[in-house]
Amino acid sequence: MMKRTIHNPALKETIHFTKTSIETQGAYSELEISLAPGGGNPMHYHNSYTELFTAVKGQLGLELKGGVVKLLEPGESYLVKMGEEHRFFNQTGEDIKFTNKVVPGSTGLENTLRILSGLANEGKYNEKNIPKNVYHLGICAVMSDMRLTGILGAITTPLVKTFAYLGKRKGIDKELIKTYCI
Repeated sequence: MMKRTIHNPALKETIHFTKTSIETQGAYSELEISLAPGGGNPMHYHNSYTELFTAVKGQLGLELKGGVVKLLEPGESYLVKMGEEHRFFNQTGEDIKFTNKVVPGSTGLENTLRILSGLANEGKYNEKNIPKNVYHLGICAVMSDMRLTGILGAITTPLVKTFAYLGKRKGIDKELIKTYCI
């Protein structure tokens, strides 16, 4: 059985899967995330699902396109629409907690979070907090529909898709799922 709680030391996050896509028949995935000071992810967007962020404990930072910052206090929410650039972060000196509801549910995102956590815990990330192996990076980006923004995104998206395709041809996607998701 898959773990309900995972930890990614590179992003300084602990994720508890409250409801999975399978449990909700694809309606949504719901995560509860604890984020240590300085934790967060890079700017990105998704075209296949929305994300509802709700602060539970402490102040959750959300950065949107153009450097717009939303600071959510406990009980406050923000809906990130499909295609909307965003990232979350913790700029406080204490651990924060928030929920993330993904609609529709995404088994691909859930599996990617498990894979990335496993890779990070095994020291398979580089100094920029991304997987060292380009096949792993490509497979996870495509599996989770996570796309980087700006010039970097424009340059890397075709490469990421190519590495994902080649990685799948080599069976690396199945190996990652078998290792980290079952």
